[in-house]
Amino acid sequence: MYIGKATSLRNRIRSYFAGDIALKRGPLIEKMMLQKIRIKFQETDSVLEALILEAELIKKHNPIYNTKGKDQRSWNYVVITREKFPRVLIHRERELNSLPLIKGRVQGGIFGPFPNSSELRVALKIVRKIFPFRDNCVPNTKPCFNSQIGLCPGVCTGRISEKKYKITIRNIKLFFQGKKKVLLKMLEKEMRVLAKQKNFEEANKVKKQIFALQHINDIALIKSKKEGSNLRIEAYDISHTSGTNIVGVMTVVENGEIKKSDYRMFKIKGQLGADDTKALSEVLTRRFNHPEWPSPDLVVVDGGLAQLNITERVLKEAKMEKSKDLKIVSVVKDERHKPKDILGDQKFASKYKKEILLANSESHRFAIAFHRKKRFIF
Repeated sequence: MYIGKATSLRNRIRSYFAGDIALKRGPLIEKMMLQKIRIKFQETDSVLEALILEAELIKKHNPIYNTKGKDQRSWNYVVITREKFPRVLIHRERELNSLPLIKGRVQGGIFGPFPNSSELRVALKIVRKIFPFRDNCVPNTKPCFNSQIGLCPGVCTGRISEKKYKITIRNIKLFFQGKKKVLLKMLEKEMRVLAKQKNFEEANKVKKQIFALQHINDIALIKSKKEGSNLRIEAYDISHTSGTNIVGVMTVVENGEIKKSDYRMFKIKGQLGADDTKALSEVLTRRFNHPEWPSPDLVVVDGGLAQLNITERVLKEAKMEKSKDLKIVSVVKDERHKPKDILGDQKFASKYKKEILLANSESHRFAIAFHRKKRFIF
């Protein structure tokens, strides 16, 4: 029914049996918990390997509560291109069919789905330190930046042969297929052969790769997981032209990523004149009359103290104050409509500044686009 990973299995399981599961995780997960379920788990040697195993199992089983809970077109994949010196890239599912370099691809050239792109980017950085690969440099030209810091094996300068680079790509494929034991055996055999040939420099490089695989340093991945864990941000904005064609929108950033499938548009009903706080009040009231929608952890509104106060009032009337973890902030803009301050819960404002500004920027863009569309129709 559902596949997920956790650094603390105990805490993860407990979160599903909370009394306010519908509020915290949404009605979809509440529905899942009402069914007869059993829990199975599999240990991995590292968070990185858990990430890869999660993707493999989602692909294999296509569990209903993973696929329903996320817009599949936004899932992420590791793509190994079909070239003389293949590139290792990240692409979303909606982009795959339009990529000319993977059409007619060899088996094993695409790995995923990975639900979280920020986690995947961190994971790929860890893999790249063990097996340096090419991403966007041009073969046989000048040294790229990554080659200078040891993350590209020198495809750009011709420092690595096609045959040797194919071994690197093979190793990366085996790792993303979850075949670490097979990979280690192959590397150990390669190291012995190189040592027998008295090629001690290359043998030592392989030895370091073996050690890195056996002691994967994924502290950055653990940190990334903790900081972005299950945070849902809803951002609101109002758009109009001198009080006409007034519209409001809701945009969503979840786990640090925009989630367009949850965006909502609101036509303001019966209001004459430019009153942004009144329009915002209507949008928030209508939104929180939908308890079946997933509940936010953080609400972001565009504006100053007036918008912050009206949001607090609406949420109080909607009895959302019962959720003590729900936070509210407002983004104040300067005369050029650039963010200059964040009002409200300062702990959240500091910790999630990047995500807050992303959500606010998306709500502003989406509101303008909806307003223009509505003005054009009329």
